[in-house]
Amino acid sequence: MSEKSCSACSERVKHREEAELKDLINRLARIEGQIRGIRKMVEEDRYCIDIVNQVASVSAAINSFNKVLLSAHIKSCVVEDVKQGGSKMVDELCDTLHKLMR
Repeated sequence: MSEKSCSACSERVKHREEAELKDLINRLARIEGQIRGIRKMVEEDRYCIDIVNQVASVSAAINSFNKVLLSAHIKSCVVEDVKQGGSKMVDELCDTLHKLMR
């Protein structure tokens, strides 16, 4: 399957539904706020463990973002690729999962 065949994904561009886009943007905005909060904690010489706990919270938020994004990708682009007899996106997904699990 060429990527042009998928109605949701084409030419390395993903056309998202409004609700999905809004959810992703909101998640990223919260993560940005958390990062700014960590910076402020460092600037204010806050206790190391308090900062580490906030960093752990950001890591969890980023992991959650990735889960939502990957789930949407699998349900749209990967499924469409497989339906059309392709395996390129499955291979790409496997490579990405290996990178995430390092």
